[in-house]
Amino acid sequence: METIQQLLQYILHIDSYLISFVSTYGVWTYIVLFLIIFCETGLVVTPFLPGDSLLFAAGSIAANASHALDIQLLFLLLTLASILGNKVNYLIGRMLGPRVFVANQSWLLNKKHLEEAHRFYEKHGGKTLILARYIPIIRTFAPFVAGVGYMSLRTFSFYNIASAILWIGSLLGAGYFFGSLPFIKDNFSLVVYSIIAVSLVPPIFAFVYRKAFSACH
Repeated sequence: METIQQLLQYILHIDSYLISFVSTYGVWTYIVLFLIIFCETGLVVTPFLPGDSLLFAAGSIAANASHALDIQLLFLLLTLASILGNKVNYLIGRMLGPRVFVANQSWLLNKKHLEEAHRFYEKHGGKTLILARYIPIIRTFAPFVAGVGYMSLRTFSFYNIASAILWIGSLLGAGYFFGSLPFIKDNFSLVVYSIIAVSLVPPIFAFVYRKAFSACH
């Protein structure tokens, strides 16, 4: 419980921690940010790492001339980290897929589920990968499931690159243009809460829609 509280405090005040880190370690900040984004998108065991709030905070710090972060370099490096992370996650899922779905009778480890995942991603893969970028935890598992479902590498690569550019660009851009405003700086915790709340809207809407659709049928 204490660890969770510390992680929550870190995320809510990530701007202060990041400013302190930049002041202390300078250009090494780029490497750390690269690794965080790579792990958050590339490893299914690290979905708890900050993503949206980290990007917004990095963009807001880059807007301040007194801090040693360049917005263009951040965009290039973090977009690359996001693309590589998703690609690694996809390849792990693709490699483990045949080994994971080996049981014919299990409700989870069922070859039919693998086939259904394949059909789903063949039909909705692009939209799924783009939307997943803005949903914490889900964005960590989406490329893995795409690999397990044998989404074609060409299709995955296209939407992986497009979604990375959109995700990194929009969050860094929002932080860069709005993060330096006095109201945002004085209420950064509220901004983080808002980012989290907005990111939860798509899955909640989808859940309500499925419930309503099931009730009608």
